[in-house]
Amino acid sequence: MAQTLINANPTVYSPSKTSQRILTFEEQDDSFEDPIDAQEIFDLIRSISDPEHPLTLEQLNVTQCEHITVSDESSRVLVEFTPTIPHCSMATLIGLCIRVRLLRSLPDRFKVDIRVRNGTHQSENAVNKQLNDKERVAAALENDHLLEVVNQCLATAGLRGQDTPSP
Repeated sequence: MAQTLINANPTVYSPSKTSQRILTFEEQDDSFEDPIDAQEIFDLIRSISDPEHPLTLEQLNVTQCEHITVSDESSRVLVEFTPTIPHCSMATLIGLCIRVRLLRSLPDRFKVDIRVRNGTHQSENAVNKQLNDKERVAAALENDHLLEVVNQCLATAGLRGQDTPSP
């Protein structure tokens, strides 16, 4: 039986030239403490694979640097993402992948909020509530099958925008 795609023909975007970060000497030096900024968060999540298509969240325009807010001083990160269609049933899974990537990458001092951008999903309030409820996230990650899917989506996350898969 063939799998029915939720969004069979998504629009694919090219990474912008400005989204390719050039690391400074200080950023490459582990003894130098540089603040975490929106570009660094974007670099961490941009190459996460979409659960439905062999494309990254950046290629589908689900994540954009402009929709990330970071306060290194108060240890807060807000990531807003845009599902490809308003009735996307993968929105919670995409948000969970973003959350797990950041939980695994950022220092524990950071409070991370993941949200669907206002007006971009039919069930945005329910999705946002699930993604920011610690108990629901923990329960989801106890599900072996769901954790396997998340890990598959995160397998490309380490590319950080370099050599992303082509459509």
